[in-house]
Amino acid sequence: MTLGPGERRLLLALARDAVESEVRGAPPRLSIPTDGPLSAPGAAFVTLHSHGSLRGCIGTFDRSRSLAQTVREVAMSAAVDDPRFPRVHEDELASLSLDVSILTPPGPATSGEVEVGRHGLQIAARGRRGVLLPQVATEHGWDRERFLSETCRKAGLPPDAWRDPTTRIETFEAEVFGEPEDDDDY
Repeated sequence: MTLGPGERRLLLALARDAVESEVRGAPPRLSIPTDGPLSAPGAAFVTLHSHGSLRGCIGTFDRSRSLAQTVREVAMSAAVDDPRFPRVHEDELASLSLDVSILTPPGPATSGEVEVGRHGLQIAARGRRGVLLPQVATEHGWDRERFLSETCRKAGLPPDAWRDPTTRIETFEAEVFGEPEDDDDY
Protein backbone atom coordinates (compact mmCIF):
# COMPACT_ATOMS: atom_id res chain seq x y z
CA MET A 1 0.00 0.00 0.00
CA THR A 2 1.37 3.40 -0.94
CA LEU A 3 -0.10 6.25 1.05
CA GLY A 4 -0.52 9.84 -0.06
CA PRO A 5 0.95 12.78 1.87
CA GLY A 6 -2.36 13.50 3.64
CA GLU A 7 -2.74 9.92 4.78
CA ARG A 8 0.84 9.87 6.04
CA ARG A 9 0.28 13.11 7.98
CA LEU A 10 -2.90 11.70 9.52
CA LEU A 11 -1.17 8.48 10.62
CA LEU A 12 1.66 10.48 12.15
CA ALA A 13 -0.86 12.72 13.93
CA LEU A 14 -2.71 9.63 15.23
CA ALA A 15 0.59 8.14 16.45
CA ARG A 16 1.65 11.38 18.16
CA ASP A 17 -1.78 11.78 19.75
CA ALA A 18 -1.68 8.15 20.97
CA VAL A 19 1.76 8.54 22.55
CA GLU A 20 0.86 11.81 24.27
CA SER A 21 -2.50 10.47 25.47
CA GLU A 22 -1.00 7.26 26.84
CA VAL A 23 1.80 9.09 28.66
CA ARG A 24 -0.59 11.67 30.13
CA GLY A 25 -3.25 9.08 31.05
CA ALA A 26 -5.89 10.80 28.92
CA PRO A 27 -8.10 9.46 26.12
CA PRO A 28 -6.87 10.06 22.55
CA ARG A 29 -8.22 13.27 21.01
CA LEU A 30 -8.23 12.19 17.35
CA SER A 31 -10.83 9.88 15.85
CA ILE A 32 -9.95 6.79 13.83
CA PRO A 33 -11.04 7.15 10.17
CA THR A 34 -13.90 4.84 9.22
CA ASP A 35 -13.41 4.96 5.45
CA GLY A 36 -10.57 5.18 2.95
CA PRO A 37 -7.20 3.43 2.95
CA LEU A 38 -6.53 3.98 6.66
CA SER A 39 -9.68 2.01 7.54
CA ALA A 40 -8.42 -1.07 5.67
CA PRO A 41 -6.66 -3.82 7.63
CA GLY A 42 -2.98 -3.09 8.13
CA ALA A 43 0.20 -4.00 9.98
CA ALA A 44 2.66 -1.41 11.29
CA PHE A 45 5.50 -0.49 13.61
CA VAL A 46 5.94 2.87 15.36
CA THR A 47 9.47 3.93 16.28
CA LEU A 48 10.23 6.65 18.82
CA HIS A 49 13.51 8.56 18.83
CA SER A 50 14.74 11.06 21.40
CA HIS A 51 17.71 13.28 20.57
CA GLY A 52 18.64 10.92 17.73
CA SER A 53 18.58 7.74 19.84
CA LEU A 54 16.04 4.94 19.80
CA ARG A 55 13.49 5.41 22.59
CA GLY A 56 10.95 2.72 21.75
CA CYS A 57 9.73 0.57 18.88
CA ILE A 58 6.72 -1.73 18.87
CA GLY A 59 4.72 -3.20 16.04
CA THR A 60 2.67 -6.07 14.77
CA PHE A 61 2.11 -8.11 11.63
CA ASP A 62 -1.49 -8.72 12.76
CA ARG A 63 -3.97 -7.37 10.22
CA SER A 64 -7.16 -7.87 12.24
CA ARG A 65 -7.62 -4.12 12.87
CA SER A 66 -7.65 -1.10 10.58
CA LEU A 67 -4.28 0.42 9.74
CA ALA A 68 -5.20 3.57 11.71
CA GLN A 69 -6.21 1.54 14.78
CA THR A 70 -3.04 -0.55 14.53
CA VAL A 71 -0.86 2.58 14.38
CA ARG A 72 -2.65 4.03 17.42
CA GLU A 73 -2.19 0.84 19.45
CA VAL A 74 1.46 0.22 18.59
CA ALA A 75 2.30 3.90 19.18
CA MET A 76 0.86 3.64 22.69
CA SER A 77 2.84 0.46 23.29
CA ALA A 78 6.07 1.97 21.94
CA ALA A 79 5.76 4.69 24.59
CA VAL A 80 5.13 2.46 27.58
CA ASP A 81 5.65 -1.24 26.80
CA ASP A 82 9.00 -1.61 25.02
CA PRO A 83 10.90 -3.81 27.50
CA ARG A 84 14.23 -2.27 26.49
CA PHE A 85 13.29 1.16 27.85
CA PRO A 86 11.51 2.75 30.80
CA ARG A 87 8.10 4.29 30.10
CA VAL A 88 8.19 7.63 28.30
CA HIS A 89 7.56 10.47 30.76
CA GLU A 90 5.60 13.62 30.04
CA ASP A 91 8.73 15.81 30.15
CA GLU A 92 10.18 13.76 27.24
CA LEU A 93 7.27 14.28 24.83
CA ALA A 94 8.67 17.42 23.20
CA SER A 95 11.97 15.69 22.39
CA LEU A 96 10.37 12.67 20.69
CA SER A 97 10.22 12.15 16.94
CA LEU A 98 8.10 9.37 15.48
CA ASP A 99 8.43 7.12 12.44
CA VAL A 100 5.68 4.88 11.12
CA SER A 101 6.49 1.75 9.12
CA ILE A 102 3.58 0.21 7.19
CA LEU A 103 4.37 -3.47 6.59
CA THR A 104 3.71 -5.92 3.82
CA PRO A 105 2.90 -9.46 4.95
CA PRO A 106 6.05 -11.47 5.71
CA GLY A 107 6.87 -14.37 3.43
CA PRO A 108 9.38 -17.23 3.52
CA ALA A 109 12.83 -16.54 2.10
CA THR A 110 16.27 -18.06 1.93
CA SER A 111 19.23 -16.16 3.33
CA GLY A 112 20.41 -15.52 -0.23
CA GLU A 113 17.16 -13.78 -1.13
CA VAL A 114 17.50 -11.11 1.58
CA GLU A 115 18.10 -7.67 0.07
CA VAL A 116 19.56 -5.11 2.45
CA GLY A 117 17.73 -1.80 2.09
CA ARG A 118 14.61 -3.47 0.72
CA HIS A 119 13.69 -6.23 3.14
CA GLY A 120 12.99 -6.39 6.82
CA LEU A 121 13.58 -9.70 8.57
CA GLN A 122 11.63 -11.97 10.85
CA ILE A 123 13.62 -14.97 12.08
CA ALA A 124 12.13 -17.72 14.22
CA ALA A 125 13.65 -20.83 15.80
CA ARG A 126 13.53 -22.74 19.07
CA GLY A 127 10.39 -20.91 20.19
CA ARG A 128 12.01 -17.49 19.75
CA ARG A 129 11.38 -14.75 17.21
CA GLY A 130 13.22 -11.58 16.24
CA VAL A 131 12.19 -8.79 13.88
CA LEU A 132 14.25 -5.96 12.41
CA LEU A 133 12.79 -3.33 10.09
CA PRO A 134 14.39 -2.76 6.66
CA GLN A 135 15.87 0.61 7.65
CA VAL A 136 17.87 -0.88 10.55
CA ALA A 137 20.41 -2.60 8.29
CA THR A 138 21.01 0.50 6.18
CA GLU A 139 21.21 2.80 9.22
CA HIS A 140 23.98 0.59 10.63
CA GLY A 141 25.73 -0.16 7.34
CA TRP A 142 25.23 -3.91 7.70
CA ASP A 143 25.68 -6.41 4.89
CA ARG A 144 23.26 -9.33 4.43
CA GLU A 145 25.07 -11.74 6.79
CA ARG A 146 25.35 -9.16 9.55
CA PHE A 147 21.65 -8.30 9.15
CA LEU A 148 20.73 -11.98 9.48
CA SER A 149 23.02 -12.39 12.50
CA GLU A 150 21.67 -9.29 14.26
CA THR A 151 18.09 -10.45 13.73
CA CYS A 152 19.04 -13.78 15.33
CA ARG A 153 20.56 -11.91 18.29
CA LYS A 154 17.37 -9.86 18.62
CA ALA A 155 15.52 -13.19 18.91
CA GLY A 156 17.88 -14.35 21.64
CA LEU A 157 19.43 -16.92 19.30
CA PRO A 158 23.08 -17.51 18.46
CA PRO A 159 24.18 -15.14 15.67
CA ASP A 160 24.64 -18.01 13.21
CA ALA A 161 21.22 -19.58 13.86
CA TRP A 162 20.07 -18.33 10.44
CA ARG A 163 22.33 -21.01 8.89
CA ASP A 164 20.37 -23.82 10.59
CA PRO A 165 17.90 -25.34 8.09
CA THR A 166 15.21 -25.50 10.81
CA THR A 167 15.33 -21.73 11.31
CA ARG A 168 12.47 -19.88 9.59
CA ILE A 169 13.56 -16.75 7.70
CA GLU A 170 10.86 -14.39 6.45
CA THR A 171 11.21 -11.08 4.65
CA PHE A 172 8.82 -8.16 4.38
CA GLU A 173 8.90 -4.63 3.03
CA ALA A 174 7.89 -1.37 4.69
CA GLU A 175 6.70 2.06 3.68
CA VAL A 176 8.51 4.27 6.19
CA PHE A 177 7.84 7.92 6.96
CA GLY A 178 8.46 10.29 9.83
CA GLU A 179 7.24 13.51 11.32
CA PRO A 180 7.78 16.69 9.25
CA GLU A 181 11.42 17.19 10.17
CA ASP A 182 12.15 13.71 8.75
CA ASP A 183 9.98 13.76 5.59
CA ASP A 184 12.89 14.33 3.22
CA ASP A 185 14.54 11.14 4.46
CA TYR A 186 11.75 8.91 3.17
